[in-house]
Amino acid sequence: MLRIHFTSEDLNRLRVAPGPDPMWELVLALHLLQNRQAAVVFDPWRREVRAAIARAGLGGTVTALTRLCPHAAFFPDFLTPGQGDTDLETGIDRVLSTPMAELDREISMLHPPGRMPGGARLLAGGDRRALGRLGEALRRTYAVAVQPYADDIRAAVATDRPVRARAALGSGSSGLLASYGPDLDWRNESRLLEAPYPVSRDKPLNGRPLTIVPAFFCVRHPVMLADPGLPQVLVHPLSPAAGWLERSRAARRDAGSRTPGVARLIGRSRAAALDVLERPMTTTQLAAVLRLTLSTASRHATVLREAGLVASERQGSAVIHRRTLLGDALMDECPPGGVGRRADREAG
Repeated sequence: MLRIHFTSEDLNRLRVAPGPDPMWELVLALHLLQNRQAAVVFDPWRREVRAAIARAGLGGTVTALTRLCPHAAFFPDFLTPGQGDTDLETGIDRVLSTPMAELDREISMLHPPGRMPGGARLLAGGDRRALGRLGEALRRTYAVAVQPYADDIRAAVATDRPVRARAALGSGSSGLLASYGPDLDWRNESRLLEAPYPVSRDKPLNGRPLTIVPAFFCVRHPVMLADPGLPQVLVHPLSPAAGWLERSRAARRDAGSRTPGVARLIGRSRAAALDVLERPMTTTQLAAVLRLTLSTASRHATVLREAGLVASERQGSAVIHRRTLLGDALMDECPPGGVGRRADREAG
């Protein structure tokens, strides 16, 4: 059982993260790939992601990450350093900036004394190359396990957030905490929040703010950091309904039907790429979202860039693609039926 003890001051400092935290989603997705929890809800996602991992040649990478991030009572806190950060690169930068003493302490807890593998030993010692490989592994795994489902994650958060806002506006912090039932049991008289947990843990906040982070891939019970000295975070399940992936696939098919006008000009696959590049993406993310090989996604991005529809910029080892103003204009003026999205907006 998890027991979080509040004072009046703690309640005043309570906050809800503005959106999903990419590092928490990635870590929890890695856990789901190691177990069969919530099988009805997540088994279709597991099958899809495992196939994507195989296509991308990421089997060894994901296996190494699961050793670093096991589905167990303890996994390293440094992998989830944010308090509701909404940007993946910010989260990865925080991970790679972990002090060496913290890396060594937490990675050592994963292995029996004197039996730490060589790769883990390099990482625990803060080796720059090992950290660089970790950052790239996190990016590439996120691109196949989390990024393709970003719209579903954001939609779940967007549905959950007004519920919490109404509760907080109506009854303050106590009302907000009560709104998380039955997953969390708020006892207003004793200012105690209880939740099922794999180990028994008491968490007095002692004046430190608590951030509640909604998480799509969190199942069964909330999650907290192991180290009581770190900023306090409570990750709670968004609990998507069974069949969410099938509904998402249907929505993507419907979205694909929005681009036949552009498809007649540049081809259906490139039209789909131009459509999703409304948001900046790496080549790996583009490949994952469109279910393409990395080389095919790169080729589409190159053709779109040469046509002036997409701009590409190297950031470290990744290349970020984003739609240009010309690309926006093409998508606005060439949807089905020849009536532009811009005209639709102006008419509305």
